Amino acid sequence: MTDLARPHPLLRLEQDGPLLTLTLDDPAQRNAQTPSLWAALAEVGESLAPEVRVVIVRAEGPSFSAGLHRGLLTPQGVAGEPSVLEMAASGEKALQRTIAGFQRGFAIWSQVPAVVLAAVQGAAIGAGFQLALACDLRVVADDVAFAMRETSLGLVPDLAGTAPLVRMVGYARALEICATGRAVHADEAVRLGLAQVAVPRAELDDTARDLAGAILQAPAAAVRELKPLLRHAVHATPAAQQQAEREAQARLLAALTGSRGK
Repeated sequence: MTDLARPHPLLRLEQDGPLLTLTLDDPAQRNAQTPSLWAALAEVGESLAPEVRVVIVRAEGPSFSAGLHRGLLTPQGVAGEPSVLEMAASGEKALQRTIAGFQRGFAIWSQVPAVVLAAVQGAAIGAGFQLALACDLRVVADDVAFAMRETSLGLVPDLAGTAPLVRMVGYARALEICATGRAVHADEAVRLGLAQVAVPRAELDDTARDLAGAILQAPAAAVRELKPLLRHAVHATPAAQQQAEREAQARLLAALTGSRGK
């Protein structure tokens, strides 16, 4: 396994052939997130090497991520990071442009051709919950606690997490989870479709790697077509989805027979 240069002081990357592992690496702060981390995540996703077929997003320590670094909401701020209070005073249009940049660190993972898998333990709050939602699949430890706490601060989730949450659990359940800020634990997460499997904490990393290995056993071209095809199905009409299926299958069959472009 190759230990890559850190794109951010709190983010560690390791590549093992077609598998790339991203590790949130600030356990002392419960992997609290900052705008500079989101920029690094966007950069990693946008420059993902073509040979990477599976990405695992994981975290060191007892918590996946406690969410936004609370220091960003104080007058003192966080060294080296933009001041949330100053951003709020910049006007709505400027603030929207800033948030759009933050969202890129989350939205990019649905757009990359690789399958992105989150391995989540302990608290996954706010931005931590939304980072897990940004991934294609989620394996969780039996101590996981997903929660959207933004409403308690007078805010809403704004890091590209609302759409996947509603797709997974439905509007009414998503509203209840976000409005109350309550925790969703492992069994409920699996039942609602937020997670594919829950395992004992000690088995989390191995389970994630096993799932990654199973995905890597499938032909690369088929999986690269499958991810956008299934994402397209969420909002497509039946006719549009059938066309997308035809187009994807034709590309794969043409590639298998060497008749691409005929």
